[in-house]
Amino acid sequence: MKAAVIGLGVEGKKAVNSLLKHGWEVYATDLNINVDLSGLDLPMLSLDIIDEKQTVSIVGEKITVDLGFTNPYAVEQCDAVAISPSMYGGAFATKLLENGQLLSDVVSKHKDIFTIGITGTNGKTTTVHMIKEILENAGKKVLVGGNGGGGFSGYYDLILEANDSDCDILLVEVCDMTLDFCRYCFDFDMIGLTNIGNDHMDVHKTIANYKNSLVRFFSNKTIFTAFNQDFNSDFKEAAAKTIPYFEYQDDLKLFGKFNLLNAGLATAITKELKVPKDVIRSTLAEFNAVEGRLDVYKINDASVYIGKTDNSDALASVLSEKDFYAIFIGTPRHNEIHRLDILDVAAKYNPEVIVLFPGLDDTLDIAIYRLNSLGYMGNIITVHSLDEIIELVAEYSHEEAILIGGNGQDKIIEIQERIKLISQNLL
Repeated sequence: MKAAVIGLGVEGKKAVNSLLKHGWEVYATDLNINVDLSGLDLPMLSLDIIDEKQTVSIVGEKITVDLGFTNPYAVEQCDAVAISPSMYGGAFATKLLENGQLLSDVVSKHKDIFTIGITGTNGKTTTVHMIKEILENAGKKVLVGGNGGGGFSGYYDLILEANDSDCDILLVEVCDMTLDFCRYCFDFDMIGLTNIGNDHMDVHKTIANYKNSLVRFFSNKTIFTAFNQDFNSDFKEAAAKTIPYFEYQDDLKLFGKFNLLNAGLATAITKELKVPKDVIRSTLAEFNAVEGRLDVYKINDASVYIGKTDNSDALASVLSEKDFYAIFIGTPRHNEIHRLDILDVAAKYNPEVIVLFPGLDDTLDIAIYRLNSLGYMGNIITVHSLDEIIELVAEYSHEEAILIGGNGQDKIIEIQERIKLISQNLL
């Protein structure tokens, strides 16, 4: 079998790797000749520069990658096509759907498996892992995946894995930017919404547009939304069945009311699936924070809170519950200036120190300018290395609380691992 992968963003690269892993031949293409190919498994390749300024072809035993152009004949020879989720709704994607060429139509066993989707702005990954652990403790075989940004191997990988699986339940983390794409690719039996927050507004443009995407996604489905969620009346009108959830009331190791809501959603869904209450309670009582998500470590006198908080609502939900002496913030990409509004939130809570470090990109100068324009009067420090961050954590470790968050999941995980090790050695 041979597949074409159109677009080599996060999902495209994950699709290439998964297809190769499952024994497919792959033709991959991206119109951007300067696309980042890191993370692609491309062993023993030859490079054919057709035009050094415009196009490049990379050829391997089971893969061909064309950059700067697409070979329509190569696409036509493929049994299935995997498009970037952002292409869904366009003319090319629509033609593929009409011809039944999308990978989710060619490999379709996943549509016969009971499927739960978890979407929303914040808390998706934590909620997915809570549900997974509860269901597994109840004896279910669960296959988990989806949104590449959540640390999974992408939607196409989940589709391919499901084709070879005998799982009982498919559990999908759905990014809010891929709702229409996922609605087509998966047959959801239940959908949980964590929250609606201020992120990806470069795509949604407005909260109203985001809400409308959710209304389409929820159409004729069984959905779970927080009891006080905005737009609940719209969602109820669209859905076949709406089930509210509330803050979790039993023991939970995780910090924050937002995690109580995540646990409440996980509880509501698993109760609906007839999981015994004692299994739910015992699972959540032992549930630990997912890697890269907010966790707390003790360093001398300080509680050090570390986790990805890459949008203003995520950061505000943490800062509203705790006063922090210092806030460390990873900066966003150059093209994601909208995410700088996390600095507005940080300045509003007025910590003594804001430490800036390159999260996804080195946009420190832009971040400094933003803080100064906001009139923040505290101390602004910039650092570039993990060692510098650790030195400052040590310096502030006799204060009550420190927060390390912002953008850059990989960087935050790296910091988290070092802080965890230090904390364990101090015990």
